Amino acid sequence: MARVFTVSEFIDHINALVATDVHVVEGEISGFNLSQGRWVFFDLKDEKVESKVGCFMMAFKLKTPLEDGMKVRVIGTPKVHEKSGQFRITVEQVELVGEGALKRAFELLKKKLAGEGLFADERKRPIPRFPERIGVIASRESAAFGDFKRILGNRWGGVAIQLAHVQVQGAQAIPDIVGAFKYFQTAKPRPDVLVLMRGGGSLEDLQAFNSEEVAYAIFGSKIPVVVGVGHERDESIADYVADLRASTPSNAAELVVPDRREVAYAVDSMAGKIYGTLASLIRGMKSDVDHFVLRLDRMLRSQVHRADALAVRLVAATSSWLGRTRERLEGSIRLLKNLDPRAVLRRGYSITRLANGKILRTATVAVGTELQTILAAGQIRSKVIGKQSSLFDAASHECAARE
Repeated sequence: MARVFTVSEFIDHINALVATDVHVVEGEISGFNLSQGRWVFFDLKDEKVESKVGCFMMAFKLKTPLEDGMKVRVIGTPKVHEKSGQFRITVEQVELVGEGALKRAFELLKKKLAGEGLFADERKRPIPRFPERIGVIASRESAAFGDFKRILGNRWGGVAIQLAHVQVQGAQAIPDIVGAFKYFQTAKPRPDVLVLMRGGGSLEDLQAFNSEEVAYAIFGSKIPVVVGVGHERDESIADYVADLRASTPSNAAELVVPDRREVAYAVDSMAGKIYGTLASLIRGMKSDVDHFVLRLDRMLRSQVHRADALAVRLVAATSSWLGRTRERLEGSIRLLKNLDPRAVLRRGYSITRLANGKILRTATVAVGTELQTILAAGQIRSKVIGKQSSLFDAASHECAARE
């Protein structure tokens, strides 16, 4: 007799049977629904046969925008839901299938990221003109990386290249590229610029460069980023987020370093312009100096002429003053000569003084007083033996001379 299950036991039994392996199912999305920003529900259906299977996944695991009509390949495990009894695939990963789905996902992601400001020109940073160290995110064995190194050496040389080897296609490409960006942010020494590159390929081959994770990694980089992916006609989300887009990996090498020939020509041209400018400035300065010297010469000549005239007037005034001063001086000399007591003595006069040096002007001295008489030549010491009141009195007097 067959075993009798309760409903919950039966669901557990079915899940034990079907949920043991991971399955890959391909189909077209219908009924896509994002619930509360956390859960994603949609159905997969065949294009021709009207059959479908429900799918469920966590929103954070969805790495690419989805909508009805897109063809996808889901990877997950089948399961019967305990409460609803519905059979669904619990999806771990979604891959886009076909050119149409990839293009539509590209447009949806492009619109979303543009709305978030990841493509804004004002946030893009300038690329260093002369980088010393370049960080490269590429496949080591790729022809793109080889072309990049060759052109870099031909154009400039002497630049250090630090390679982060990554897968550029397949399931491992996205985590590899994101990890490389994280590595370079803390690398020591840190590169001056980062270059993300790969060669050409189909839209499916370039899917890693159209992913949201890589876009955010480029956006969050502290180092300016140049992206050179595919051929010139190819475009990717990474191109729009990059600080500078290169049409190819080879073009990326042309953009991150200058051409030594162009630099040499620019230096020569700049030197010529500087020489011409300096020559023009020197000519202008020489003209200004000549003009200044001419004005200075005129001014000095004028000042010299004024100084000469002033000197003539000063000499004349000085000569006149000296003449007058000489006359006054000669008059003073004559007066002093006339007032000189020795001149009076030479005319026969004498000076009589008392013993204390007081000059005697009248005969008011006692008899016997000693006197000193100064003559033009010599002195006489005497003693008063008599006196008269006037020079013209008849009385005589005698003087006793002392040796």
